[in-house]
Amino acid sequence: MTVYETDVPGVGRKFEYELDGDDRLVVLIHHDGKREVFRRRSAEADSEKLFELSDRQAREFGTLLEGAYFQPVDLDRIQVPLGDEIIQWHDLPPDSSLVGQSLSDCGIRQQTGTSILAVQRDGETVANPNPDFEFEAGDVVVALGTRAEHQTLADLVAD
Repeated sequence: MTVYETDVPGVGRKFEYELDGDDRLVVLIHHDGKREVFRRRSAEADSEKLFELSDRQAREFGTLLEGAYFQPVDLDRIQVPLGDEIIQWHDLPPDSSLVGQSLSDCGIRQQTGTSILAVQRDGETVANPNPDFEFEAGDVVVALGTRAEHQTLADLVAD
Protein backbone atom coordinates (compact mmCIF):
# COMPACT_ATOMS: atom_id res chain seq x y z
CA MET A 1 0.00 0.00 0.00
CA THR A 2 1.37 3.36 -1.02
CA VAL A 3 -0.10 6.65 0.18
CA TYR A 4 1.04 9.99 -1.19
CA GLU A 5 0.52 13.04 1.01
CA THR A 6 0.54 16.62 -0.26
CA ASP A 7 -0.15 19.99 1.39
CA VAL A 8 -2.72 22.03 -0.54
CA PRO A 9 -2.11 25.68 0.46
CA GLY A 10 -5.23 27.47 1.63
CA VAL A 11 -7.28 24.26 1.44
CA GLY A 12 -5.82 21.49 3.60
CA ARG A 13 -4.08 18.23 2.82
CA LYS A 14 -4.48 15.70 -0.02
CA PHE A 15 -3.91 11.95 0.32
CA GLU A 16 -3.68 9.61 -2.66
CA TYR A 17 -4.07 5.88 -2.08
CA GLU A 18 -2.87 3.54 -4.84
CA LEU A 19 -5.44 1.00 -5.94
CA ASP A 20 -4.64 -1.13 -9.00
CA GLY A 21 -2.31 0.08 -11.74
CA ASP A 22 -2.69 3.84 -12.14
CA ASP A 23 -6.01 3.92 -10.22
CA ARG A 24 -5.97 6.08 -7.12
CA LEU A 25 -8.42 7.01 -4.42
CA VAL A 26 -7.89 10.69 -3.55
CA VAL A 27 -9.04 12.22 -0.25
CA LEU A 28 -8.90 15.97 0.19
CA ILE A 29 -9.22 17.02 3.83
CA HIS A 30 -10.12 20.69 4.15
CA HIS A 31 -9.00 22.83 7.09
CA ASP A 32 -12.65 22.95 8.27
CA GLY A 33 -12.77 19.11 8.41
CA LYS A 34 -14.79 18.54 5.23
CA ARG A 35 -13.60 15.54 3.20
CA GLU A 36 -13.94 15.16 -0.53
CA VAL A 37 -13.29 11.74 -2.03
CA PHE A 38 -12.28 11.33 -5.67
CA ARG A 39 -11.19 8.49 -7.94
CA ARG A 40 -8.46 8.99 -10.52
CA ARG A 41 -8.37 6.20 -13.10
CA SER A 42 -5.05 7.14 -14.73
CA ALA A 43 -2.25 9.69 -14.44
CA GLU A 44 -3.63 11.58 -17.45
CA ALA A 45 -7.32 11.50 -16.45
CA ASP A 46 -9.17 14.04 -14.35
CA SER A 47 -10.36 12.89 -10.96
CA GLU A 48 -14.03 11.99 -10.59
CA LYS A 49 -15.67 13.21 -7.38
CA LEU A 50 -17.34 10.29 -5.62
CA PHE A 51 -18.75 11.94 -2.49
CA GLU A 52 -18.25 14.54 0.23
CA LEU A 53 -18.51 14.14 4.01
CA SER A 54 -18.50 16.51 6.95
CA ASP A 55 -15.86 16.00 9.64
CA ARG A 56 -18.36 14.14 11.88
CA GLN A 57 -19.63 11.96 9.03
CA ALA A 58 -16.08 11.11 7.96
CA ARG A 59 -15.10 10.03 11.47
CA GLU A 60 -18.23 7.87 11.82
CA PHE A 61 -17.69 6.32 8.39
CA GLY A 62 -14.03 5.78 9.24
CA THR A 63 -15.00 3.59 12.20
CA LEU A 64 -16.93 1.37 9.81
CA LEU A 65 -13.96 1.06 7.47
CA GLU A 66 -11.65 0.44 10.40
CA GLY A 67 -13.77 -2.49 11.53
CA ALA A 68 -15.01 -1.07 14.83
CA TYR A 69 -18.48 -2.60 14.35
CA PHE A 70 -17.64 -5.76 12.43
CA GLN A 71 -14.40 -7.69 12.24
CA PRO A 72 -14.18 -9.93 9.17
CA VAL A 73 -12.60 -13.32 9.67
CA ASP A 74 -9.79 -14.94 7.74
CA LEU A 75 -11.71 -17.68 5.93
CA ASP A 76 -8.51 -19.64 5.32
CA ARG A 77 -8.10 -20.11 9.08
CA ILE A 78 -11.68 -20.49 10.26
CA GLN A 79 -13.33 -23.85 10.71
CA VAL A 80 -16.99 -23.93 9.84
CA PRO A 81 -19.53 -26.68 10.46
CA LEU A 82 -19.68 -27.35 6.72
CA GLY A 83 -16.06 -28.54 6.58
CA ASP A 84 -14.32 -27.12 3.51
CA GLU A 85 -17.59 -25.94 2.01
CA ILE A 86 -18.72 -22.32 2.12
CA ILE A 87 -21.76 -20.44 0.85
CA GLN A 88 -21.18 -17.69 -1.72
CA TRP A 89 -23.33 -15.43 -3.86
CA HIS A 90 -22.66 -15.11 -7.60
CA ASP A 91 -24.18 -12.33 -9.74
CA LEU A 92 -25.42 -13.45 -13.14
CA PRO A 93 -24.43 -10.81 -15.75
CA PRO A 94 -26.66 -10.21 -18.80
CA ASP A 95 -24.14 -11.82 -21.17
CA SER A 96 -23.71 -15.02 -19.12
CA SER A 97 -24.14 -18.28 -21.02
CA LEU A 98 -26.46 -19.43 -18.21
CA VAL A 99 -29.13 -16.81 -19.01
CA GLY A 100 -32.18 -18.55 -20.46
CA GLN A 101 -30.99 -22.03 -19.44
CA SER A 102 -32.71 -24.22 -16.91
CA LEU A 103 -30.86 -25.50 -13.88
CA SER A 104 -30.84 -29.03 -15.28
CA ASP A 105 -29.76 -27.95 -18.79
CA CYS A 106 -26.68 -26.03 -17.66
CA GLY A 107 -25.40 -28.84 -15.40
CA ILE A 108 -23.87 -26.58 -12.78
CA ARG A 109 -23.35 -29.33 -10.24
CA GLN A 110 -21.69 -31.65 -12.77
CA GLN A 111 -19.43 -28.89 -14.14
CA THR A 112 -18.50 -27.11 -10.92
CA GLY A 113 -19.29 -29.39 -7.97
CA THR A 114 -21.36 -26.65 -6.31
CA SER A 115 -24.92 -27.07 -5.13
CA ILE A 116 -27.41 -24.30 -5.86
CA LEU A 117 -29.21 -23.48 -2.62
CA ALA A 118 -31.29 -20.55 -3.85
CA VAL A 119 -31.64 -17.87 -6.49
CA GLN A 120 -32.47 -14.27 -5.62
CA ARG A 121 -34.44 -12.34 -8.23
CA ASP A 122 -36.11 -8.93 -7.97
CA GLY A 123 -36.09 -8.96 -4.17
CA GLU A 124 -37.54 -12.47 -3.97
CA THR A 125 -35.71 -15.67 -3.06
CA VAL A 126 -36.41 -18.98 -4.75
CA ALA A 127 -35.12 -21.55 -2.27
CA ASN A 128 -33.98 -24.92 -3.59
CA PRO A 129 -34.98 -24.17 -7.20
CA ASN A 130 -36.50 -26.96 -9.30
CA PRO A 131 -34.48 -28.48 -12.19
CA ASP A 132 -36.68 -26.60 -14.69
CA PHE A 133 -35.93 -23.21 -13.07
CA GLU A 134 -34.58 -20.84 -15.78
CA PHE A 135 -31.87 -18.30 -15.05
CA GLU A 136 -32.36 -14.64 -15.92
CA ALA A 137 -29.88 -11.79 -16.20
CA GLY A 138 -29.41 -10.14 -12.81
CA ASP A 139 -30.15 -13.27 -10.81
CA VAL A 140 -28.01 -13.85 -7.74
CA VAL A 141 -27.08 -17.52 -7.43
CA VAL A 142 -26.53 -18.76 -3.87
CA ALA A 143 -24.30 -21.83 -3.92
CA LEU A 144 -22.53 -24.22 -1.56
CA GLY A 145 -19.09 -25.56 -2.41
CA THR A 146 -15.37 -25.40 -1.78
CA ARG A 147 -13.37 -22.32 -2.74
CA ALA A 148 -12.08 -24.08 -5.85
CA GLU A 149 -15.61 -25.11 -6.84
CA HIS A 150 -16.82 -21.54 -6.36
CA GLN A 151 -14.03 -20.27 -8.60
CA THR A 152 -15.14 -22.73 -11.29
CA LEU A 153 -18.73 -21.52 -10.87
CA ALA A 154 -17.60 -17.87 -11.08
CA ASP A 155 -15.81 -18.68 -14.34
CA LEU A 156 -18.92 -20.46 -15.69
CA VAL A 157 -21.21 -17.58 -14.71
CA ALA A 158 -18.88 -15.06 -16.41
CA ASP A 159 -18.75 -17.00 -19.72
